[in-house]
Amino acid sequence: MNKSVIVGVDIGGTTVKIGLITISGEIIQKWEIKTKKSSDGTSVINDIWESVLSKITEISISKEDILGIGIGAPGFIDGVNGYVYEAVNIGWKEMKLTDYMSNKTGLPVFVENDANIAVLGENWLGAGHGASDIIAVTLGTGVGGGIIAAGSILNGANGTAGEIGHITVDPTGYSCNCGRIGCLETVASATGIARQAMKVIEGEPNSKLAEIYQSNREITAKHVFELAELGDEESNRIIVATADTLGLVLANLAATLNPSKILIGGGVSKAGETLLQPIKNSFTKYALPRTSEVCEIRIAELGNDAGIIGAAYLVKEKMNL
Repeated sequence: MNKSVIVGVDIGGTTVKIGLITISGEIIQKWEIKTKKSSDGTSVINDIWESVLSKITEISISKEDILGIGIGAPGFIDGVNGYVYEAVNIGWKEMKLTDYMSNKTGLPVFVENDANIAVLGENWLGAGHGASDIIAVTLGTGVGGGIIAAGSILNGANGTAGEIGHITVDPTGYSCNCGRIGCLETVASATGIARQAMKVIEGEPNSKLAEIYQSNREITAKHVFELAELGDEESNRIIVATADTLGLVLANLAATLNPSKILIGGGVSKAGETLLQPIKNSFTKYALPRTSEVCEIRIAELGNDAGIIGAAYLVKEKMNL
């Protein structure tokens, strides 16, 4: 092999996804390791590189074959300098990620926010199909967002552009992890959907949701979607209310950014049409017709691979490969 492999890394709160990827985006090998948290953030970086070295030895790829490393990391990030201001879920603060990783590996290293990385991946090989103006929303434990405008990732003045999960949707609503009240994340994440279900259970102890809660001792977003599929009215109301809030936020973003595509990804998006159709209905209801006419809303296609593929694309882009 001759300088033809890119290492794509997607750092999450509990696991790190790593992939060895070709220039055309084919995954040679992918695997996961646990996210080891430490006060200075170096533990997980050391683990990633050791894991990569062990894997390339195992499959007979030389370090000389590696072009560079792309990393998607959660939190507030200065992508130009590869600097993580803060990543709450990992306990990082003021982490010089690019410097540390490139000094350790001797390779070019490029860093972006994990949601931005996911939108790059989706736009390269997934549902985006190379759109110049695209918004991606990831609905998981939280709500993330990434925006490509005029062909480039939108970072903003200090790396905070695209924080869609922290758009305020209810100033009197629930507390958010960011310290504010009523962010979209408190409603439209898996956690937010489960919280809405708990509210129904408290008010209606004989509901189907309450039955599930009693037998499982917990209620999840997945339970809500499954019950809605079976025709449960309360569950359906939660989904419609959640989709309505999402549709409103996306309609406002469309008036600001005028995208040709909006992609919905993350664990919650596995609900597919059950979630997508009501989002589309609300988006059309709230959007400026001129923006909704050109905008297609669809489910993201790459699933858990979006991050590592986007991280590889970042390297390609930065190194003009």
